[in-house]
Parts: sequence; C-alpha cells; structure tokens
Amino acid sequence: MNRRESIIAIVALGAAAGPLASVAQQVGKVWRVGFLSLSSASESAQDTAAFLNALRKLGYIEGKNLDVEWRFAEGSFERLTGLAAELVQLKVDIIVAVASGAISAAKNATGTIPIVMATTGDPVGSGFVKSLGRPGGNITGLSNMGGDTGAKLFDLLLTVVPKLSRVGVLVTPTSTTYRAISESVQAGSRNTRVKVLIAEARTPLEIEMAFATMAGEDAGAVIVGAAPLFAFHRNQIAQLAIKYKMPSIFGNRAYVEAGGLMSYGYQRTENYLRAARYVDRILKGAIPAEMPVEQPTKLELVINLGTAKALGLTIPQSLLQRADEVIQ
Repeated sequence: MNRRESIIAIVALGAAAGPLASVAQQVGKVWRVGFLSLSSASESAQDTAAFLNALRKLGYIEGKNLDVEWRFAEGSFERLTGLAAELVQLKVDIIVAVASGAISAAKNATGTIPIVMATTGDPVGSGFVKSLGRPGGNITGLSNMGGDTGAKLFDLLLTVVPKLSRVGVLVTPTSTTYRAISESVQAGSRNTRVKVLIAEARTPLEIEMAFATMAGEDAGAVIVGAAPLFAFHRNQIAQLAIKYKMPSIFGNRAYVEAGGLMSYGYQRTENYLRAARYVDRILKGAIPAEMPVEQPTKLELVINLGTAKALGLTIPQSLLQRADEVIQ
C-alpha cells in the first residue's frame, strides 16, 4: 500500500469510527431531565403521563435510560425559585418548564442548561426568547398563542348569549397575556353594543371579589384570560361562574373539564407530546438558540353541556356540531 492509499484508508476508518464512537458514548447513559411546574403532581397527572409516554416512544424509559426530577410548586410562585435552583444543583441535562412563572425561575437559575417551554403565553414579550424563529439563548419550546383568540372567544359567547349587553374579562396583571386578551376582546366588541368590563385578580380571594364585582355591574358572561394563577384555581373560577349565572369561556379545555362552559384554544396534551420531541432533539445535539418556538397547529372547541344545563342555557345545534368535544 502506497502513502496515498494509506492516507485514504486512515480517513475512511476515521469517518466510520466517528458515528460509532458517538453511539458508543451514549451506551449506558442515563439522561436526567428536570420538570418544573407551578401546579401539583395530581393536577398535572394527565400532562406528565402524556409527556412520559411520548418520551417512551422516542426511546427514553424512566428507570432505564431516563431519570426525571419532578418539581411541583403546589401553586406557590415563591417556591419556584428554590425548586429551579435544586434542578441546577442536580446537574440535570435539560429542564422542561411549565408556564411563565416556572420558565422565568428556570431562566434565572441557569443560562447554560437547555430549557424547554411546555406552555407559555408570550415568550417574546416575557423576555424568554429574542424571537420565535431564532430564540437566541438556552430556551425554546412551545407557545400557547396561535394568533389573537380574544375576539374569537367573544364571538363564541355571543353565539350562546346573543342578547349579551355586558361581558366581564377576568385577567391578572402578572400575566404576559393581560394586555393582549383585554385589547382583543375590546376590538371584537367594537361593532356591537356589548360593554367590556375588565376585572383584575392576583389571589384566590381577589378572584372571588372580581366575580362579585362583575356580577354587581351586570356582566352577563365572562371571558377568562390565560394565567398560571387561574389555571391552578380553575375549579374555583368555574364554580364562581356558575354561582353568578355567567356563561364562561376559556382558552384551555382544563377549565371546561372543571365545570366551565366552553373553551377555544390549544390542545394542552399536544403541547406535552411536542415538548418531548424538543427534549429528544436537544439531547441528540440540537441547539436551543437555533430551534424555532412552535405555536399551536390546531385550536379546539370544547363545550360542557352539564354546565349549560346548570345555567339554563340551550347551546345552538350549529355550535355543537362545530365542537371538537362535548362533555355531558
């Protein structure tokens, strides 16, 4: 073999050994994934099950090559900072953060460990990423906002309550979608005679007071803005809407499952399936800064007929036929 043939042989062997060596390095590797959520383990059970199932299909099996460090703040924003710090100290390979509060805590805890957003309203406005197309840092993932849906929520309410004269919009100033939902509903009401009443709440007590205020101002229905606080207290919100005889609409089906009237928005479980794919790609070498943030590909309409009955409402057949799911 001459010198030229020797060089070619060495290069060929190196090219072949590269991928094999890379694969060999992963043999026996146990990936450690941190999962940070404002909610509780029981409230998140359906979502975490979907997430684990998606990872399993991608080849990650808890107890074998996957170790998930679960951290739930049980509704306490104050606990998120400490829980995020714990995950960093454990040297997890990646952090999956659920909702803005958890994402913010994870972002403040590390600038190097990749962070996957499972759900959030406005990642750009929140300062989590520079842009949806090129996040630019260690954070990427999913945004719940598939366009401006506030006006659509308003239209759906009018379909159910055509004689509506006043509508309440429940928001929390701490939410990144506060301004978007408020302005969107007001824009949607411009060509109607419906007056929009904005009600703010930061705590469970303020949620109750907000409903009492809206009822006192004769709000005939309520639109509830997206917020981690509201998601955690969705049972309270759904029951207050029934108590005050207010048809309610949300951007998340979880509220309807809790007793709300209708929802129109992203498919929550789908977000966790897609979050698992982000985790897989990053663990295989993808760079978060270059991975575009995905938005919902499909919005679903869910209606609770039991709640409609409790409110004395008849849901138009045309709307029932459009619904992706009707809860009896």
